[in-house]
Amino acid sequence: MGFIKGSHSMHDCSKEIVKFFENKVRLPQSEKEKLRGNRKANQDRLKKRLKDQEKPDPVGFVKQGSYAMHTMIQQPDNDYDIDDGVIFLKEDLKGKNGGDKTALAARQMVCDVLQDLRFKRAPEVRNNCVRVYYDAGHHVDIPVYREHPAGSQDYELASSDWKVSDPSGVTKWFKQAVIDKSPDSTNGRQMRRIVCLLKKFARSRSSWNMPSGLVLSKLSDEEYSSDDDRDDVSLYETMRLMHERLENDLRVRHPVVTDEWLTNGDDEPKTHQLRDKLEEALGNLQVLFDDDCTRKEALKAWKKVFNDDYFDELISEGNGAKAFGILSTGPSIPVDKKGGGRFG
Repeated sequence: MGFIKGSHSMHDCSKEIVKFFENKVRLPQSEKEKLRGNRKANQDRLKKRLKDQEKPDPVGFVKQGSYAMHTMIQQPDNDYDIDDGVIFLKEDLKGKNGGDKTALAARQMVCDVLQDLRFKRAPEVRNNCVRVYYDAGHHVDIPVYREHPAGSQDYELASSDWKVSDPSGVTKWFKQAVIDKSPDSTNGRQMRRIVCLLKKFARSRSSWNMPSGLVLSKLSDEEYSSDDDRDDVSLYETMRLMHERLENDLRVRHPVVTDEWLTNGDDEPKTHQLRDKLEEALGNLQVLFDDDCTRKEALKAWKKVFNDDYFDELISEGNGAKAFGILSTGPSIPVDKKGGGRFG
């Protein structure tokens, strides 16, 4: 029986993890500008088409998700997801007989006006949005909201039915948490970097079926462990505490909507897999605590976690030098180092 340890005497790979974030995780400014342009063009197209077809005028748009929270990460094949909600007044969303449009009808209305022969793949109605696909590989998700009464900021999302939603509240919650909890104010702030690194880990294997970015952000908010000097320690400790939390409870509450859950109870397969893959990753990182751990061995362990060839060149440069750690007093958790089965 081995142990998943707290970050006592952990091999120092902080500089390498920060460089990995900057080079392979954080979205480049050029990509941000491109996506911002697509978002604006999509808004203009939607407003014009609605007007041309004498449909209701939107009263606004609300950017949300990782785009608004600045936690978008680099994606293979440019598979980026921009969330940009459109808001209508409830009184403007009426059917032919004067009754309220159903949630499905509202999404269908938006989807219909966005149809364009220039798209190789036509926009389509999804469960919680309308999705517009771009040839470059990314897509824009357009959740549809109704607001009532006018100016109340009380939104309902067109989902399986109309349901209370607060997209701006989620963004404000996350941004404030990042400011309040991070020990720094540069490079996006540490908590945001940790969320992005966790998202990179969660998306590191195409066969994995992991939770959404919002679930990862909420769990990170609950279990984030800051470190003034080292992102690698902060990441490891956050992963360890998140695993411990999921061992006790797989359910995750919505951060701002009362009595709403982001997961489907204790049988949620995505949080179940997150728990198990965190266990596996933490087990792989135990070499960092060996007194004779070399830089090469440490980098191989981080490569195994992220499944990214970024570390290959660094590993080939490894000279076998021993590293010095830092002291921390986090608790230990038992783990089967053979990698099979649950904790004992």
